[in-house]
Amino acid sequence: TATSEAANVRVKLVRDRDLFRTIATFYGVDKAREIRTSLDPQCLSGFRKNEQFEIEHSDVILTVDVSDFTFLDCAYEEVLQSLGPINDTASVPWTMFNDNVSMGYFDVYDQYILNLLYDPRIKAGMTVQEVKDVLPQVLADVRIFLFHGHAG
Repeated sequence: TATSEAANVRVKLVRDRDLFRTIATFYGVDKAREIRTSLDPQCLSGFRKNEQFEIEHSDVILTVDVSDFTFLDCAYEEVLQSLGPINDTASVPWTMFNDNVSMGYFDVYDQYILNLLYDPRIKAGMTVQEVKDVLPQVLADVRIFLFHGHAG
């Protein structure tokens, strides 16, 4: 895009010492304090959605003066979370969306999550039952795509 305001995903790279100030410019000082107190992040992502729960804009903030592994772990998790699966979980040990797990790469389980989420048959605002109705075929097609490079 010609301007950063026109982008629907923005990634800001900062030094660790500038992280809190950058979060404050994105979310305001009060929210930044709350984020720092509850999360003490090395990186952060967030998105804005409309009334239909469609993502309209995402922001990702990554610190660059960390180890290569930490940078990659943060980059994968935050960029992918900014695309939709924003919530972390401690209940699944094999996903980068578990803050107790550091992976540094985009593993197959998370590839399933993103491919399911972005399949055209899965739409923002669907009910659980509507998703269950299309899920068997979507899952089968995602499996083919991930392991063979094309959908049926």
